[in-house]
Amino acid sequence: MIKYTQNTLDKLEAIPEQCGYILRYERGNFQSGYCILDNKKVVVLNKFLQTEGRINALIEIIPQLNIDTDMLDDNAKKLFAEISEKPEEDGE
Repeated sequence: MIKYTQNTLDKLEAIPEQCGYILRYERGNFQSGYCILDNKKVVVLNKFLQTEGRINALIEIIPQLNIDTDMLDDNAKKLFAEISEKPEEDGE
């Protein structure tokens, strides 16, 4: 179970960062609260999201990124595995 704390947010932010992605929090017209620039390995999140929204956005984004688990430390690998195997909807 994911806890909606600053500590969890920090751990989630570390996953793409350890794989060379740049996370930025900026203003913008984001339909989903975020934007991924694949060619530049940049993820832009809506800076107006609160901690819970940022965590939810990262949980949605990270499985879409090209994450090389060999580049992750043990804590990041564990969290990545947890959010990658999480079903989209309960009961599926």
